Amino acid sequence: MESEDSRPAIEILDTLAISNYRSLRQLITPLARVSLITGPNGSGKSSVYRALRLLADTAQGGVIASLAREGGIESTLWAGPESFGLAVKRGQKPVEGTRRTEPVALRLGFRGAEFGYAIDLGIPIPSSSAFSRDPVIKTECIWHGATLRPATLLVERRNSVARIRREDGEWEVIANHLQPFDSMMDIIADPQRASEVLQLRDQIRTWRFYDHFRTDPEAPARQPQVATYTPVLAHDGRDLAAALQTIREIGDAAALSTTIADAFPGAELDVVGGGGRLSIAMRQHGLLRALDAAELSDGTLRYLLWTAALLTPRPPRLMVLNEPESSLHPDLLPALGRLISIAARNTQVIVVSHASRLIATLKDDAKCLSIQLQKELGETTIVGQQNLDVPAWHWLAR
Repeated sequence: MESEDSRPAIEILDTLAISNYRSLRQLITPLARVSLITGPNGSGKSSVYRALRLLADTAQGGVIASLAREGGIESTLWAGPESFGLAVKRGQKPVEGTRRTEPVALRLGFRGAEFGYAIDLGIPIPSSSAFSRDPVIKTECIWHGATLRPATLLVERRNSVARIRREDGEWEVIANHLQPFDSMMDIIADPQRASEVLQLRDQIRTWRFYDHFRTDPEAPARQPQVATYTPVLAHDGRDLAAALQTIREIGDAAALSTTIADAFPGAELDVVGGGGRLSIAMRQHGLLRALDAAELSDGTLRYLLWTAALLTPRPPRLMVLNEPESSLHPDLLPALGRLISIAARNTQVIVVSHASRLIATLKDDAKCLSIQLQKELGETTIVGQQNLDVPAWHWLAR
């Protein structure tokens, strides 16, 4: 068994901050090597997952388009008052609108061991443009250290102007015509003049998100696939057989065998080749022949998809799993939890789940941080989080 000390050091995100996104009026949470986000239906788990995807979209030039697909920024903003008075929280007064003291802003950010990043999106000024509903990027920043403050700020974007701190401590403007829909991540990432932007952008681009894999009769994972090295499973699982064979040849073949035996005692996984194509089959105890991909149950196929995703020979900086328990038999959930722990040896993992057996297994892992969400007055909060438990966090003022 590999010891904790022998595992490779990985730089993890230690804080996630979300402000005014759907029910997340002001959510600031610590993160760990394995972060488990739980809570009842409607508590805001999916909003956390979607906010993480929006953060990833900043490095792909797609954050504005993603918000548009959600109905525009007005549809995603926190719909309640700017703040709640103590009497409202105690139920002594009804919830009422309040006079705003801050600009309307959807803010997203994270902090890691090396850099922190935050983006502030606002409502556009009304115009005759066909794109007048697009949100505008008001500020972006990158900093080094535990908290954002003037001395730790490395890169700052305000509206159309971006500047970077030089080695001598002075500021240099490197762009002054940024479009309100362009993230500085896409425009000013330069190995010479803005290496911090390039480095952080490339890190974010390694993040992987896995949601619901298709397992219906026509699912791509059930079809033969081209035989080519596949260190990263596609989001729809279309290259499952190639990904599993890649793990066997250049990845952790022992972990693959272990997790198959853990989930399906007495079973053996086959990857069958021919004519330049690969397909999967399972030999199960008591059967006279192997079952091909078309014959596997939805749950078995889905577990194999998670296996291929989590045992990737090219681990990302961050992997986010949204309700991986979907369509799995409850008896498979402890094995899935142990598989996630194996994956966390090489990558940071965030799991969004409400499955009790998966939650119980992950909580047995010493490196797992459990974050339980609840909803109060329509706002998502963290169960048991007191003011002193909230990580230090500051947003860049407009």
